[in-house]
Amino acid sequence: MALDEYRKKRDFTRSPEPKGSAPKRRAPLKKTSAPLFFCVQKHLASRLHYDLRLEWHGVLMSWAVPKGPSLDPSVKRLAMHVEDHPKEYGTFEGVIPEGYGAGIVMLWDEGTWQPEVEDVDAALGKGDLKFTLDGYKLKGSWVLVKTRREANSWLLIKHRDYWSGALDIAEFAPLSVKSGDDFPAILAADTPAIWRTNRPVAGGETGAMLQGIIEQAAQLRAAAERARKRMRRRNS
Repeated sequence: MALDEYRKKRDFTRSPEPKGSAPKRRAPLKKTSAPLFFCVQKHLASRLHYDLRLEWHGVLMSWAVPKGPSLDPSVKRLAMHVEDHPKEYGTFEGVIPEGYGAGIVMLWDEGTWQPEVEDVDAALGKGDLKFTLDGYKLKGSWVLVKTRREANSWLLIKHRDYWSGALDIAEFAPLSVKSGDDFPAILAADTPAIWRTNRPVAGGETGAMLQGIIEQAAQLRAAAERARKRMRRRNS
């Protein structure tokens, strides 16, 4: 089944991630069909990366892009094909406190996508999927091309069009399209379990990034608690 690998890797009694409903297989999609959902989730786990997800056959096909999408057509971003995710995952934002993918997830972009090929399944099998994105941050024509290095290794490349350019979109637009927040605020609003144990990393650049996020989140939570105390005193 499409979501077996996704569910096998997760303990849903501990993870807030959606288990997902059974997907329904759809007929082959033509270029003239209605747009489908896509999203990009910025995920601080063992390393910071961006998960590109395209709705297809009732699930979200997923690629982990370590450096994030680039609007520069000359830049080829590595995109590792990972397990399909349930459609419900497309709106997920929050903290995975432990286990597989432990870290903080931000809904960095979302919108719709349309294939630029007649047969999506054949294009995936061939390893050359051309498509158009219409998101808040990512737009225009793109391609996913399979490499010969590993079975799950692809490249994400922006085609040259009106929406391409040298702008670093990850740096220019770093915040969530769902909450408008950055990682510290997402962490501050969620379970603090990851603050103490089961941290995704313990050192290096990513570890330092997480420690800074934890410190900022603690300040946000402390400020919110002080505001609540002041409000209680005023109302007493």
